Amino acid sequence: MGAWPMAVLDNENLDAGGTSEAKQVPLSPLTLTMSLVMGIYFGIVLTKSEVVRWQRVHDMFLFNEPHMYLIIGVGVLVAMLSMLVIKQLEARTIEGKAIKYKPKPFHKGVVIGGTIFGAGWAIAGACPGPIYAQIGAGAWPGVITLAGALVGMFLFAVAKPKLHF
Repeated sequence: MGAWPMAVLDNENLDAGGTSEAKQVPLSPLTLTMSLVMGIYFGIVLTKSEVVRWQRVHDMFLFNEPHMYLIIGVGVLVAMLSMLVIKQLEARTIEGKAIKYKPKPFHKGVVIGGTIFGAGWAIAGACPGPIYAQIGAGAWPGVITLAGALVGMFLFAVAKPKLHF
């Protein structure tokens, strides 16, 4: 049997390889159960809102209907409001540390990565979240998308130390 899932409590000082001296603690069964329940709920929401349908994604990229843009816009709005509330209330993590927003620097790698991500999204009809919902809903081509995403993550992990953006 494999190791119990762990959580990294402090990932501020990751090195180029993504490793850290950070303290890792085992996740409790309650945390794992709640994560599973929230994941299932998220999958149901994605399925019911039809964002896992290839045709919806296809129509979005052809600018045929606003459905996906409205959903993405609501997500951006919720994220913006959440960040505002976190800043205004000076929210803290469960360890008591201040939550800090650190913008990532903009460089050509963002454009290249975004282009690759967008092309994959347009071809497969799914970004990472909906892949699991597609598989769960019985859209078995989602397994091919998942395999492609895993290969892409692996290739990026291999190439990352050599990339200088």
